[in-house]
Amino acid sequence: MPTVAEPRAESRAKILPPYHVLIENDDDHSQLFVVMVLRKVFGYDEPKAIQLMSTAEEAGEAVVWTGAKEVAELKLEQLCTFHEKHWQDQRNLGPVRCRLEPAN
Repeated sequence: MPTVAEPRAESRAKILPPYHVLIENDDDHSQLFVVMVLRKVFGYDEPKAIQLMSTAEEAGEAVVWTGAKEVAELKLEQLCTFHEKHWQDQRNLGPVRCRLEPAN
């Protein structure tokens, strides 16, 4: 009895495009707060966090992390868990403005 060859299934893994996590400059949050958040969420040392905060301040935004979409979404969620209170009246300023975008 002749053997029938099974058609070979394509088993190429699809590589998903990376995503950027960006922080945006705003006049509400203190530089210290932004640096602290970057250090806690991404584990950056102080000079790296200061450099990213300064880039956002000067250019209006800064890419703070690039990688898989699922991890980028997690990092964005973690960024949004930190809320700063205004030093004078203790009103909640909310999280650092941030967003995701595909890395092209």
